[in-house]
Amino acid sequence: MIAATTPNGSAETGQTYLYFGWLTLLVYLATPGGYLVDIQTSYLLKNQLHETATQIATFRLLTAIPVYFAFAFGLMRDRWNPLGLRDRGFFLIFASVTAVAFVWMATSRFSHQGLLVGMLVAMLSFRFIGAAYQGLIALVGQERLMSGRLSALWNIVASIPVIAGAFASGYISEHLPPRETFFLVAALALLIAFLSFWKPRSVFSHTYDKPQAKGTDFLGDVKRLVKHRAIYPAVLICFLWNFAPGSATPLQFYLTNGLHASDAVYSYYSGIFAASFVPTFLLYGFLCKKVSLNKLLWWGTIIAVPQMIPLAFIHSGNLALLLAVPIGLMGGIATAAYFDLAMRSCPPGLQGTLMMLVDGVFALSARGGDLLGSKIYNSSPTNGFLYCVIATTVVYALILPLILLVPKQLIATADGEQNPEIEAEVLDEIAETAPN
Repeated sequence: MIAATTPNGSAETGQTYLYFGWLTLLVYLATPGGYLVDIQTSYLLKNQLHETATQIATFRLLTAIPVYFAFAFGLMRDRWNPLGLRDRGFFLIFASVTAVAFVWMATSRFSHQGLLVGMLVAMLSFRFIGAAYQGLIALVGQERLMSGRLSALWNIVASIPVIAGAFASGYISEHLPPRETFFLVAALALLIAFLSFWKPRSVFSHTYDKPQAKGTDFLGDVKRLVKHRAIYPAVLICFLWNFAPGSATPLQFYLTNGLHASDAVYSYYSGIFAASFVPTFLLYGFLCKKVSLNKLLWWGTIIAVPQMIPLAFIHSGNLALLLAVPIGLMGGIATAAYFDLAMRSCPPGLQGTLMMLVDGVFALSARGGDLLGSKIYNSSPTNGFLYCVIATTVVYALILPLILLVPKQLIATADGEQNPEIEAEVLDEIAETAPN
């Protein structure tokens, strides 16, 4: 058998959860594109450097360029073995580089050019950390047959910085100076570097020696990626799920301009919305061991399609905050299932490439959906937001036919169940690429 399972509740499984729990928390706290850094840089540019909204938006667009090409970092992760430590080598080297970039920004005189260069360096180096993290969690998920449980863990822990940032954004901007923020993020990045010295057996024992970790040369890997049928529906589903024309800028403007709610309401809505995913992430962690991924994909998507419809009927900021709870609950199963699907869909030896392709698609679809939603919102002073809700619902409904394109054998089993067909496909793919 390719994968060896561990008993539920075993010490090895618990150690795996502990390792990826801490790693996920640090990665999402220290990311240069996260709430902590974004809040401070935007306020710094606005209040100290007196830049316009267009200049700040351009700054964000430029510093996010590495995210759009995330798949390239994933491919480098899959082919490069820094310091002979594999993923731990990426954590050690590039977390240190990220820390140096933030220390440099904290100790330098603030200027647009200096912040732009520092953030670009931080974003570039952190893409390698993200590639190693996502590639490793996908590889372990495949080999240990626990992609569903790791998807639930990933999403739960990754929600913590989002929830905290949404509720604490105002406090942070007023009480934590930018220099102190940059020093704090540098310290968090160094913790990732220190984590590279931790090598739990449950995660790293022969992980890179198994068939799922085997690749070939550069051209061979590219050909295998293109020919791997499972990646296409997985990437398209993730694109549509994050392409929500009504959930960002249009909602913010509708709450503040249309309903005359305070600016804080949108932040509170975002925090409640993110927190409300957590109970269904926990439920997914239980269900994925009992039910096949095929059923969870259908159930999650059917529940999620009407997710944004309640927003069409809000008439006050307080009602929006109340509805944020059921709206968030409706999206949890789908989100966890799509990450689960992405991990299962990775070709052998190309886990970093596919997961970072998904990462880049998430970023591009979010920006694209928000841009389209803004245009739709501005198209009608009275019904613009209603049209955004309809557009989002239609986009989510398009995910349903894509589930039919997912290879049936890939999603036929529950988490922890052996899948002889997939194991045979992995071995065949490796055999085809092995040198004669």
